[in-house]
Amino acid sequence: MVFQSTSALLFKMKIAAKEKAVFLDRDGTINEEMGYINHVSRFRIFNFVPKAIRILNRAGFRVILVTNQSGVARGYFSEQLVRELHHILIKKVEAEGGHIDKIYYCPHHPTEGTGIYRKDCNCRKPKTGMVDLAVKEFNLDRSASYMIGDRYKDVQFASKAGLKSVMVLTGYGRGEYEYQKGTWSQQPDFIFNNLLEAAQALSGLNRAEAENNSH
Repeated sequence: MVFQSTSALLFKMKIAAKEKAVFLDRDGTINEEMGYINHVSRFRIFNFVPKAIRILNRAGFRVILVTNQSGVARGYFSEQLVRELHHILIKKVEAEGGHIDKIYYCPHHPTEGTGIYRKDCNCRKPKTGMVDLAVKEFNLDRSASYMIGDRYKDVQFASKAGLKSVMVLTGYGRGEYEYQKGTWSQQPDFIFNNLLEAAQALSGLNRAEAENNSH
């Protein structure tokens, strides 16, 4: 009976254990910032991205993409193109030994466009709907998870969603940081040149935390 009770307890603890995640913005963080990506030829993934994601995988993080794609609502491109681009990204990462656990995207806009895509939804950042879904689906610990993006609005979004914020200086990042940081009401928790540097640093932090907890 003692063995059975202990096993049941360990099983419950395993079920209840929360996971860590790294949420990634897309344009400017994963791929070159080119405005609205309205054609496959304009989707240029940074060459360091697969390695960065592989490092995060091996560090024990769930890797989750969260991106606004209001170009769908505005009529600039179709939702099918968004899915096609994400398929390309997934295959490129997998070809180099990494994986993306989930991709959430918001095709809506509250005032632009017509039909089903014009609505004040809960998934469009800075609202936290996409993160909320991921937290439930993967049983995530928000306080131990990160948001990586190239915009100050990603920093604000991270705070609102209960995540630690990481700003990268690709995309709009360097310009926003150099010329606008003095006006920001809050600063990023971490700043790195690109996603690879961020992944390496977060992997190291996670490893150090694990070692401290084991003592």
